Amino acid sequence: MAENTSKTTGRVILAAGSLMCLWVAAALTGALYQVNWSVSELASQYMVAIGMVKPLHTLVDYYTHIKGIEYLICVAFFVAFPVFFKYVNKAPRRATAVK
Repeated sequence: MAENTSKTTGRVILAAGSLMCLWVAAALTGALYQVNWSVSELASQYMVAIGMVKPLHTLVDYYTHIKGIEYLICVAFFVAFPVFFKYVNKAPRRATAVK
């Protein structure tokens, strides 16, 4: 009885997975058709739609974006440099030989 239920459950999961794969393939094919089969354009539109990338229309938009990235790099450097400096300048450990 348990083996029969296990096979039925496996078949239901396999069928559901197959239907999801077909749906994803159809959605991807339709999206690529709309952007004239350009994968890079599809990726660009997706990233703009989810807010990962903002379209930059003016030089001021671009400069503001670059300035924000620069500030993040500076903060990362101000955190990483003291840690690295401590690591480089720590006193060497004395090893003792065992006879």
